Amino acid sequence: MLSRPSTTTEGSACFNEVGRQIYGALRNGYYGLDAVLSTLVFMALLRIKTTEQLPSHAPGEFGLVLGLDRVPEMKTLRRKLAELGAREKARELQAAFARRWAAEQPGLLGFLYVDGHVRPYNGRTHRLPKTHVPRRRLCMPATTDYWVNDALADPVFFVTAAGNEGLLAVLEEAVLPQVRDLAGERRVTLVMDRECWSPKSFKRWHEKGFDVMTYRKGHYEPWPQAEFREHESCGPGQRNVQYELAERPLTLSNGFEVREVRCLTEDAHQTSVVTTRTDLSTLAVAERMFSRWRQENFFRYMRHEFALDHLPTYAVEGADPERSIPNPAKKEKKKERDAARRELARLTQAYGESLLNEDCDEATEPGEIQTHITQLQRRVEHLGEEHNALPTHVAIGQIRDPDTVVQLEQERKILVDQIKMVAYRAETELANLVGPLLGSHHDDEARSFLRQVFNLPADLVPDPDAGTLVVRLHGMANWRSNRALAALCDFLNEYETHYPGTDLRLVLKAPPSDS
Repeated sequence: MLSRPSTTTEGSACFNEVGRQIYGALRNGYYGLDAVLSTLVFMALLRIKTTEQLPSHAPGEFGLVLGLDRVPEMKTLRRKLAELGAREKARELQAAFARRWAAEQPGLLGFLYVDGHVRPYNGRTHRLPKTHVPRRRLCMPATTDYWVNDALADPVFFVTAAGNEGLLAVLEEAVLPQVRDLAGERRVTLVMDRECWSPKSFKRWHEKGFDVMTYRKGHYEPWPQAEFREHESCGPGQRNVQYELAERPLTLSNGFEVREVRCLTEDAHQTSVVTTRTDLSTLAVAERMFSRWRQENFFRYMRHEFALDHLPTYAVEGADPERSIPNPAKKEKKKERDAARRELARLTQAYGESLLNEDCDEATEPGEIQTHITQLQRRVEHLGEEHNALPTHVAIGQIRDPDTVVQLEQERKILVDQIKMVAYRAETELANLVGPLLGSHHDDEARSFLRQVFNLPADLVPDPDAGTLVVRLHGMANWRSNRALAALCDFLNEYETHYPGTDLRLVLKAPPSDS
C-alpha cells in the first residue's frame, strides 16, 4: 500500500490556493489568476521550459486540462507574468510556501543544506556584476542565488545575493533570520561547503542556536592511518557504503572548540569535516556532510529538466548605488606596481650578469643601467605607497553613473522559480511513491516514468449527475508501468480532489494491467 505524503502532491490546486492568498486576482480578462498559475505549473511538469516553447504544443488539448477552449498564447502569458511581477509579491509567495512546507514536515528542518547557484547572464545590453561560474570555469556576468534545502535535499527557499555577495554576508543578512522564523527556537544544523569558513561566525552562530557542518579550510597535517576505523553506512533505499573515519577535538584560531572528523579515501587523501554538533556519532557526521552532493544533484536536475537558469525577462531594475565593490583603481595601481617590479627584477639581473662578465670594466662604474635601477626602485616604492593609500572597496555609484547601476528584475524570476520548486517537490513525492512499484532495481526510473505519465493521452469524461470528472488514461508501454500507474491513480483518488472552479470530483482511471 502507498502511504500518504504531504499535500504538495495536490500540485496546481495547492499552488492556486496560496497564489490567491497572496495575489488575490488579476485584472478582468479571459484568463484569470487560477488559469495562469495552473498553466505555469503544468508547463513545468510537462517540461515546456519557456513561454517561447508554448506555441509548439497543441493549444486546444492543453486548454482542456485548464477547463478552457485553449491555453493562453505566449504574448498573453508574458503579459500576465508582467502584471504579477508589477505587484512585487513574489517574496511573499515564496515565504508562504516555505512556511507551509515547514509546518507539514518540521523534522526536516533539523539539517539544512545551503549552497550557491550561479546563473550566467549572456546578454550584452546591461553591465552586471561578474563572478566565477564553476561549471564554465571562467568569470562572467552572473547572478548568485543561495538555496536552502531540507534534510532530504528538497528546496525550501532561496535568496538572491545583491551584487554576488559571498555566502557569509548572505547568511547573516537574509538566510539565518528566515531559517529562525521557520524553525522557531529549535537548533538547526547548517551543512555547507568551505566557502562559509569563519571561526568567529561559527562561535556567534553557535550561541544563537545554529550548528555548523562544513569542510575544513586551509592546510592540515595528515593523521596516522592507524587512527582510522571502518564504518558502514546503510541508509534506507541506498547501497551500503564503507567509510574509514577518525575523530579528534579541534581548537580554532579564536579558541572555539569543535569536532574534526576525517575520512580516509582510497588514494590516502584525508577529507576533513568540522562540526559544532557534539551529540552526533562519527558516522552520522560523515553521512550528513557527504549527503551535501544531493543538493548538487538537485541543481543539475533543475537546470536540465526545469531550465532553472532561464530568464523569463531581460528587464532590469535599479540596484543600490551605495553597494560596495572592489576598488578598480586599486587593482589597476597594483598591476602598474607589479609591472615596475618585474622591470626592476629584469634590470637587476642584467646588471648582476654584467658584473660577472670579464670584459665589463665600464659596467663596474655607476652607469646608465645603475641609474635606471635607482629610478625604478623609487618608482616601485612610490607606487606601493599610492596602492596602500587607495581604499579596498568603494561604492559603485562613485565610479559609474548611478542611473546605470542595475540588476536583472527579480520579481518574475522568483515567481517562475517558485513554480518550478512546487512542481519539483510534487514530482519528488510521486517518485518516492512509484519507485518501489517499478522494481527493486529500477528506483531511478521513477522520474522518467512520471514524465511519461504527465504526457500520457487521456479522455476527459464529465458526469454532472454523478458529480465526477473521469480521466481515462491511455495504456503505457508495458504491464509493469500500467501496474504502477493503476496504483498511483488509486492513491491520488483518495484525496477526492475537485476540479478547480467546479463541484466535479476528479477520478483517475488507469488502463487494466496484465497480471
